[in-house]
Amino acid sequence: MIGAFFDIDGTIYRNSLLTEHFKKMIKYELLDYKIYDENVKKTYTLWSERMGDYDNYLLDLTKVYVEAIKGFSVKDNDFISDQVMKLKGNRVYKYTRDRIKWHKEQGHKVIFISGSPDFLVKRMAEKWKADDYCGSTYFVKNGVFSGEIGPMWDSVHKIQALNKFCEQYDIDLNKSFAYGDTSGDYTMLNSVGNPITINPSKEFFKQLKADKKLSKITQIIVERKDVIYKLDLNTEIID
Repeated sequence: MIGAFFDIDGTIYRNSLLTEHFKKMIKYELLDYKIYDENVKKTYTLWSERMGDYDNYLLDLTKVYVEAIKGFSVKDNDFISDQVMKLKGNRVYKYTRDRIKWHKEQGHKVIFISGSPDFLVKRMAEKWKADDYCGSTYFVKNGVFSGEIGPMWDSVHKIQALNKFCEQYDIDLNKSFAYGDTSGDYTMLNSVGNPITINPSKEFFKQLKADKKLSKITQIIVERKDVIYKLDLNTEIID
């Protein structure tokens, strides 16, 4: 069996599902905006003005989010999560949307592995008809989120998930594909015969370029406006 492993945030989805969920929690007044304003806004502003690092922004946001969702009811969360999918679920890159369709047509096993919360990853997987998925587990106790997390946003946990799926579906990694955009996806791309990175961060680009194996076989896809560019790791980075 050939597998196609997709990161979601920044790879399929043109933002972060966690970010969208956080914003909706604030919009519907289930969280105080001051939580975001006091803890994340500075990092976000630096990134949005291209003076800061996107990974740092997501890290700060995730830390605040994990604390903020503690005690949040499953009932309220289901409503917010459904709203995220209803309003934002189609905000995806054309390239990866078409690739998912192509893989399905070839009979490949399409699997989403994402650092976003499992309840959002599940909905995204259902929407785009993935065969299986794995996201960060947000544990529930007595109908509310306990604050305990099983993370899936780093390379270590992502490769563990990938290996589990390979065993479950008897996947041949040498013939398989992986898609990602940040350093957290490094082990996924490094494990397959067909690694593809979508709009890679500068840190991830440099990491791939420094890898003797990946520098030779990784495809670089950049999608901007309505144009899709195919590059390679010899492309110059202009700081």
